[in-house]
Amino acid sequence: MLWLAVHLRNEAGGLCDAALVQSVVHTALAMTPHVCLHDDGTVLLEVQSTLRLWGGWSQLLQRLQQAVEALRLGPFTVASAPTPTAAALFARTATPHSGTAWKDRLDALPLASLRHGQEHAQALRGMGLHTVGDLRALPRAGVARRWGQALLLEVDRARGDAPDPREWIQPAPVFDEQLELPAKAETTDLILHGAELLLTRLLAWVGAHHARVLRFTLHLQQEQRSAMSPEQTLSGHGVLAVALVEPSSDRDHLLFMLRERLAQVPVIAPTSALRLCCEAFVRTSPPNAELFPTRANEQEGLSRMLERLQARLGPQGVRMMQPHADHRPERATRSTPMRWQASPVRRDHAPDASPHPIAGDGTHLIRPVWLLPNPQALKERQGRPCLDGHALQLLAGPERVESGWWDDLPALRDYFIAQAHDGSLVWIYRTRLPLTPKGSGWFLHGRFA
Repeated sequence: MLWLAVHLRNEAGGLCDAALVQSVVHTALAMTPHVCLHDDGTVLLEVQSTLRLWGGWSQLLQRLQQAVEALRLGPFTVASAPTPTAAALFARTATPHSGTAWKDRLDALPLASLRHGQEHAQALRGMGLHTVGDLRALPRAGVARRWGQALLLEVDRARGDAPDPREWIQPAPVFDEQLELPAKAETTDLILHGAELLLTRLLAWVGAHHARVLRFTLHLQQEQRSAMSPEQTLSGHGVLAVALVEPSSDRDHLLFMLRERLAQVPVIAPTSALRLCCEAFVRTSPPNAELFPTRANEQEGLSRMLERLQARLGPQGVRMMQPHADHRPERATRSTPMRWQASPVRRDHAPDASPHPIAGDGTHLIRPVWLLPNPQALKERQGRPCLDGHALQLLAGPERVESGWWDDLPALRDYFIAQAHDGSLVWIYRTRLPLTPKGSGWFLHGRFA
């Protein structure tokens, strides 16, 4: 087996922040499912089974170091060994890799680096014992009787002479982390600087789930001043929600979306802390890097554009047309705010068998996309409708519409597809039962592209 250890070096000598250690755990879980904790500041990874996946030892080590550096946790050391305890000891002591055999390097470690050796450090130094090798040269029975069996067991586990069972860590089910800012932030750039770090931790968490982000929320802890009006503070009590059309694990894209949301509201109240929560994520396979454009990456480009428009214009600024159960063409659709789907859309599904409305006899009805805001009355010449002074030629129809009796806006029409003198196609109708003199005759209602 091959183990990697990541040790967070706390210069103050105290315990490492649990949130920072958790971020390293999430980063490690994206590379191997076998991750455990050695102590409060050391994370262990068993990587023998994933070397081929990451392209070998060098590539895996480089990827791990880059991922941990992106978290900006401060100084850390990475070491490897065939046993988890030895890897942790090498990382804690920053033992460099050399041509020396790993057991010889282990014997050269100071006794104070052992967890149980620290308890008896003064007595061991008084007897002239300074390294693990010095301790191993003593009779085991005497060492166990004087300093306890735990010290020998730790050495045996480090050398692989005793079993060293470990309990694998599972990623946290939810992401909810807070970051105290070093100084009160009153500008968008200062807030984005802290949010970028939280986003990096968020991506480490979704990477541990082998998923991508669909929706997240940034909470700003702001100071409330009595002289400030409600309009001067961020709306929603300092809450910025970001929703994506397609799930993403691109840090630059998520940061851009957050920047666009922050640009919509003036952040005047000083902000002392940030809190990032992920409400939704989707377990999907990573996107393919296609050589040639395909329908999938074209759809991704459209999704990115819609996301940016919504982030810039607000939730009500990007709207979509949805069908409405009404036979009257002007009421058959409604404009609603764009809503994102909570699960990825399969791109290998078959197209809809009924892209157009179907008449009672099973035939497809062809309707134009462009409807006039108000139907335009047409003149008649010898009973034929005219447009721009030229008679129209009826090509298809009629499509009969009888609806609206329940809301006092009845429509009793026969629709036709007609051809104008310039060859363009238009959609016209004739009222069947005119209710007023103005409502009789022919009307232009739409044009075909």
